[in-house]
Amino acid sequence: MSLPTRRFLRPGALVGLVLLLGAVAGVACTDDDTPDGSPEPTSTGSPPSDAPATATPGAAGDGAGAPIDFSDVVAEVAPSVVLIESVGTPGSTSGSGVVLDREGHVLTNFHVVQGQQNLKVTLMDGSASLATIVGTDPANDLAVIHASDFASEVLHPARFGDSDQVRAGQPVFAIGNPFSQRFTVTSGIISATNRTSQSAFTGRSIRDVLQTDAALNPGNSGGPLFNLAGEVIGINTSIENPEGRVFAGIGFAVPANTAQRFLPQMLAGEDIQHPQLGVSTVALDEVEAGQLGVSVNRGLYVTTVTPGSAAERSGIRVGDIIRTANGEAIRSFVDLIRAIDDAEVGEEIAITVSRGGEEVGMTAILQPWDLN
Repeated sequence: MSLPTRRFLRPGALVGLVLLLGAVAGVACTDDDTPDGSPEPTSTGSPPSDAPATATPGAAGDGAGAPIDFSDVVAEVAPSVVLIESVGTPGSTSGSGVVLDREGHVLTNFHVVQGQQNLKVTLMDGSASLATIVGTDPANDLAVIHASDFASEVLHPARFGDSDQVRAGQPVFAIGNPFSQRFTVTSGIISATNRTSQSAFTGRSIRDVLQTDAALNPGNSGGPLFNLAGEVIGINTSIENPEGRVFAGIGFAVPANTAQRFLPQMLAGEDIQHPQLGVSTVALDEVEAGQLGVSVNRGLYVTTVTPGSAAERSGIRVGDIIRTANGEAIRSFVDLIRAIDDAEVGEEIAITVSRGGEEVGMTAILQPWDLN
């Protein structure tokens, strides 16, 4: 399968793609040995009158190329960021989140709240509320929780931007709670777009992930990645670091558009299911085709088919070369992920494979990912 080599790690591991989870003792955040198109915000509708206004900070100083001054936009959006802690349980953890609406709904990472019974949400002004889990999307490492004790006037819902419009080189900043340092601001750029990461909970690939060099560390999990207009363009989730949990300049954020797509269901209390085809593949080019001894040098060479999967039921075999899905050319694993993710569980997709020099068409009925 043409997947990135980075991976999520469970507590105790020290290499690979690391979840940005902190730990708490009592109610204080302390360091853990191992961190673990474009819809409008469906949860809030139109931004409230005192929601952060669109603002582009000016440069510090008069010279060209002077450092960007983030202070004004940070002051506007920081109240929409929260600290999330699990309290009263040995080995409790902490992370970050972003306010969705005036009812107290908060978006965060699934791994921040997974298995936690007693959650506390703290605002920047120090006020706090207990919270409950509303809906989850483990395959995208997202969750919505509800902090019901806040007065509506103290909540500052964030605004979401169009993550499909994000470009490499664009300045960004993150706000979160790394290493017990509450509401810390870090800045950088978008290092790359359209990355593919992998859910630590399902093994499913998360597509269109944003890569940034803004410093992310344990406790930043679930916090927002902002553009200079003060819009949330991503939810910070993990870092690449072969040496351990400390930031090495490669961080990843689930794109805002992914979160927005599934927010209505999570707010309705659903646990999101995602479709699965059930194949492992190698992306073909001239070199790979030569190594495998096939004449087709574009497409996905099927290396394994999961027993009982949609792929097996449709008739896909090891050695087939997937050429199209729903009429779209498939040249990379990301192309196939996109075709599958754009469908729903139980939906049919048309697939064309090259088999023995002939084109063979088939229909696959997508099945849900197994979360076990």
